[in-house]
Amino acid sequence: MNAPTNISAQTQNRKADHIRICLEEDVQSHQITNGLERYRFTHCCLPELNHNDIDISTTFLGKHLSAPLLISSMTGGTEQAAIINQRLAQVAQHYKIAMGVGSQRVAVEKPQVADTFAVRKYAPDVLLFANLGAVQLNYKYGLDECLRVVDILEADALILHINPLQECIQTKGDTNFRGLLDKISELCNKLPVPVIAKEVGNGISAAIANKLIAAGVAAIDVAGAGGTSWAKVESERAENPLQRRLGKTFADWGLPTGECITTIRAISPYVPLIASGGLRHGLDVAAAIALGADIAGLAMPFLQAAATSETAVAELAEVLIAEITTVLFCTGNASLYQLKHSGSLQRIE
Repeated sequence: MNAPTNISAQTQNRKADHIRICLEEDVQSHQITNGLERYRFTHCCLPELNHNDIDISTTFLGKHLSAPLLISSMTGGTEQAAIINQRLAQVAQHYKIAMGVGSQRVAVEKPQVADTFAVRKYAPDVLLFANLGAVQLNYKYGLDECLRVVDILEADALILHINPLQECIQTKGDTNFRGLLDKISELCNKLPVPVIAKEVGNGISAAIANKLIAAGVAAIDVAGAGGTSWAKVESERAENPLQRRLGKTFADWGLPTGECITTIRAISPYVPLIASGGLRHGLDVAAAIALGADIAGLAMPFLQAAATSETAVAELAEVLIAEITTVLFCTGNASLYQLKHSGSLQRIE
């Protein structure tokens, strides 16, 4: 599929804008939270554990991870994005954690930027996720384009991100979502790697998760509200007062991450589940795991670190791992499995 040059340039410019805005502007949700503050771990002052014996490793989509962490989908398509992705991939490799890249639509439209996503050479053993907008299946994308982005990354799975609110506010957004579920189902049947359905910060309800699972999606990334507001991001990029107003009105729209986890787990106890959306430290990660998630994704903290240096990314990974381990130690749990089944996390009434 050959896209017009002006469209690929617009997509590439949007990528650069997104990085700049996320790093320089206040685009965090303020009136809605990730919902995890409604829970508290029961402290165990006598854990009867050796801290050195605590194991926070896990398996996700058949691949071993040393910690239940995902460097969430962020960027690609620009020179700065290439540097950021390289730093993230090298740290993901060192700590054996998962990584996703930002939407690869720009790489389909402009193949010469594909290398900004191609991080497998830096992360040969890492669980890697390719990424495309699900709505593109209604805009001439199909199996060939999905295979292309998987091949660019040598990915283990493909994320289809679902972002109706962002598209409503984005300049020239793609807003035809009619019939997407059937197309997602068809893709799940034909693509040789698993498909992950992901929101972008407004959450996935249990009802929609149920439909996606029935369609053949292999995993769900709830990407709930409470963190970066893409309505705010697009408002910062607005070309007219209407878009700017929409972005501000819907800045705190969505389902909190904690609520997404619990409601989806209630209808599907076993679907591989990623918690993301407003997670900022290892205590959030541990709470999300205790609620029923399998791994947890963070974007903004990793983006801020990667914009600084690879050392900053490594330091963040170290801190997150230490925080998760501390939660297990101070709740008397030696593994993530024990944490999930311990009842250590209690809702605050």
